[in-house]
Amino acid sequence: MSSGGDEWVGVLGGGQLGRMLSLDARKMGFKVLTWTGGDRSGAAATADELLDLPFDDRKALEIFTSRVKVATVEFENLPSDTLEEVEQRIPLYPNSLTVTTCQHREREKSFLSKNGFACTPFRIANDLDSFKAGIAELETDVIVKTAEFGYDGKGQLKFSGDSKDGILEEAWMKFDGGRVVIEECISLDVELSVIVARSAMGEVVCYDPVENIHRNHILDISIVPARIPEEILQQAETVALAIADAFQYVGTLAVEFFLSSEGRLIVNEIAPRPHNSGHHTINACSCSQFENQVRAIMGLPLGSTDLLSPVVMMNLLGDVWPDARTAPDWSNILSMSGTSLHVYGKREARTGRKMGHVTFLGNDQEEVLQKVNKAREFLKLPKA
Repeated sequence: MSSGGDEWVGVLGGGQLGRMLSLDARKMGFKVLTWTGGDRSGAAATADELLDLPFDDRKALEIFTSRVKVATVEFENLPSDTLEEVEQRIPLYPNSLTVTTCQHREREKSFLSKNGFACTPFRIANDLDSFKAGIAELETDVIVKTAEFGYDGKGQLKFSGDSKDGILEEAWMKFDGGRVVIEECISLDVELSVIVARSAMGEVVCYDPVENIHRNHILDISIVPARIPEEILQQAETVALAIADAFQYVGTLAVEFFLSSEGRLIVNEIAPRPHNSGHHTINACSCSQFENQVRAIMGLPLGSTDLLSPVVMMNLLGDVWPDARTAPDWSNILSMSGTSLHVYGKREARTGRKMGHVTFLGNDQEEVLQKVNKAREFLKLPKA
């Protein structure tokens, strides 16, 4: 398949990942139809056309699948019925099985365990008795997560291994009787991620692993090259590529890892899409994660993942907006060489909401981190 002409890419989801995907697809000569599901954040405005209807709207399904040649997703929390119906009509990359596996923690953990990928020890609970039993069996501090549709620390509670029955009973009520995943609480040394792209023909490329630092369960900054031993980085790349092959994946995939204080490398989560920790690739790599997503789903050769410069990506949350509709003054940050500002076009800022990011480039890592901390001082954020 070649670029240009009247070839349309369909994007399911109306957030910032779809926004950046649209920009790269249009740059390559494709047209983009984004089915937002009714998301009115404003981030998807870069598409050629918007289908601003709910994902269960039958008319929207007909329009979407009749207009586009191939479809992809920009986030995983999509109705499985919609994904399957799209897939019955046109190619969907990644496929519905992959997306529904990654959107559901129980299915994701089962996939990892079944295929021999190291993940945190876990138990599944669907009632109070199995909840108590699962915590007792792990014999350690645990994190309990909703089985479905969790991200950025949402739907999670942490417990000590010796929590009393009364505390557990009260906690179980907070999950409204749904299924939960109980995971061992890992003593963390560092978090990292690996982003890969894979084509339908099995061609794969891998970006340099990323060192990630979170604040309040939300990604704060990503550092490349990662300050992690080379043997660990190579191991992470090998696992990420093996996961892509196990899924027979098509598109851009992110695998998030924990490195424990005992040196265990453990898969935390899989994201079947471009990822927040890969935003640095827009400015610091030969071919961005978004361009490689387009290349993969449209049957084009994958692009180079070469890192052109040391880089740090810093998320910009709604917390730094003076009010819901007023952006900060970016002048001090943009006056620094090697900075690139990306604002997502969301109409309203909220605490914890991802509103944009800044990429910092430099000659070496020390210089880049100095720029990051100078910017954080301007924004009244803690030092990185």
